[in-house]
Amino acid sequence: MAEILTPDICVIGAGSAGLSVAAAAAAFGVPVVLIEKNKMGGDGLNTGCVPSKALLAAAKRAAAIQNSAAFGVAAQFASVDFAKVHAHVQRTIAAIAPNASAERLTGFGVRVIKGHAAFKDRRTVMVGDIEIRARRFVIATGSAPAVPPIAGLGDGPYFTNETIFSLTALPKHLIVIGAGSTGLELAQAFRRLGSNVTVLEAARPLAKDDPECAAVVVTQLEREGVVIRSGVKVAAVSCAVCTVKVTLDGGETIDGTHLLVAAGRKAATEGLNLESAGIRHDSTGIAVNKKLKTRNGGVYAIGDAAAGQLQFTHAANYHADLVIRNALFRLPVRVNNDVIPWVTYTDPELAQTGLSEAEARKRGLKIRIIRWPYHDNDRAQTERETRGHIKVVTNTKGKILGATIIGAQAGELMSMWSLAIAQGLNIRALAGIVMPYPTLSEIGKRAAIDYFTPSLTSPWVRRIISWLRIFG
Repeated sequence: MAEILTPDICVIGAGSAGLSVAAAAAAFGVPVVLIEKNKMGGDGLNTGCVPSKALLAAAKRAAAIQNSAAFGVAAQFASVDFAKVHAHVQRTIAAIAPNASAERLTGFGVRVIKGHAAFKDRRTVMVGDIEIRARRFVIATGSAPAVPPIAGLGDGPYFTNETIFSLTALPKHLIVIGAGSTGLELAQAFRRLGSNVTVLEAARPLAKDDPECAAVVVTQLEREGVVIRSGVKVAAVSCAVCTVKVTLDGGETIDGTHLLVAAGRKAATEGLNLESAGIRHDSTGIAVNKKLKTRNGGVYAIGDAAAGQLQFTHAANYHADLVIRNALFRLPVRVNNDVIPWVTYTDPELAQTGLSEAEARKRGLKIRIIRWPYHDNDRAQTERETRGHIKVVTNTKGKILGATIIGAQAGELMSMWSLAIAQGLNIRALAGIVMPYPTLSEIGKRAAIDYFTPSLTSPWVRRIISWLRIFG
C-alpha cells in the first residue's frame, strides 16, 4: 500500500534553491518534504561552483610561483601533481557536503526522500510508491549541460562540467567548445596547470558581459597561452581514447587529446510529467510569472529550472527567499534580475551587477558612464594587480543603474555596488564613504568622486566658492 504524505510544502530538487526553501520553511515549523534523485547539494556543490573554484585556486598557486620573480622572490618552476590537485578538489567538495546532507535536513525536521519525482495530477507527486499531496510544490531541479547538435559528438567520449572533475591526469591538449564563464574559467585553470588549451566560440567570448571589460579577460588568457578562436562554427567532432579531432566549417581541423563541451545549460525538467499538473514548459524551462509561480497556482519553479531567469547559485537562493516570503507570509514579491550580480572567476575576475551600458541604452535611458583604473590604486600597485578598471552606469541625476568591474577581487568588490542598486542609491552616497587605506575598494570610491569632476570646472560653482570664501 502506498505511503501518503500531506506536507505543507513539497520541494523537488536538493540543490541550492531547494535546500534553501526546505531549510527555511522547516525553521518556521512548516511540514516539508524534500525529494532528490541524485546527489544532495546539486550542481553547485558537486559539479559546478565548488569544484571549479577549487581547481582555479590550485591553478592560481601555480601561476603565483611562476610570477614571483617580479616581487624579488626566486622560485623554481611550478611542479604540478595533477592527481593531488584532483584530491584537493574532492576534499573541498567533501568539506562542504555536510551542509547539504540529508542528515542535516532531517535534523531540521525535513522529510528527505531519495528517488525520482513525477506529478500524478495538479496536487499530487509520486516517488515510487510514496504519494505526496502538498498544499504547495516548489520545483528546483536545476539544469544540465546543453550539448549542441554537432556531428559525431554523441559518439563521445567528451567532458562537460559534470564529468571534467573526475580527471586524475592532466590533459595534454584540451579543446573547449564554448567561451562563456565556464569555458574560460576552466581553460585558464588547465592552462596554468600545464595543459595546452584551445577554445572555440561561435559568437563573442563572454557574450553576455560588457564587451569592453570582457576583452581584458580574453587578452590575459591569450597572453598566458590559451588559444581563443571566436566566430568559428564546429561542424564535426571525432573522439577516441586520448585523441580528439574537431572539424570547423570550411574544413580546418584541430587536434587535441581531450574535449570539454561548455556550451551553456538547459533546465532539468525531464520525467517530471509536468503536463499532468497543468504546468507549461519548453526547452528553456518552466514558464513562471514575476512571483515565480507556474500556470498551476500551487506550484513554484525556481533557480535554473525556471525559464527566463539567471542561472546562478545565488540567483537560486534569491528565488528561494521570494518563495518563502510569498508562500508562508503572503507578502507581495516580484523577481528583479537587475539586482542579481554575477562573476566570471578568471584572473582577472569580471563582475557585473545591474544594467550594463548596452542594456541601459537599449532601454532608452539617458546615462552617464564613469570609470576608474586599477593602476591608479595604491594597493593594486603593491600587489602588481594593475590590470582592469571599474565602469559605473548612472542616470543623469546620479542614480546608480549598474556596475562592471574587471580586475583583481572584482567579485568581492561588487557587493557594495549590488547593495547600492538594490537600495536605489545615488552615486553621492558612495563618494562619501570612508574607505580603509590602502585597499582595492578605494577604486569604487574614486570612480564615484570622479562623477562630480565635471562640475568643478563650472563657472557657477567657482563663483559660489569664491563668494563663500568671503565668510571664512
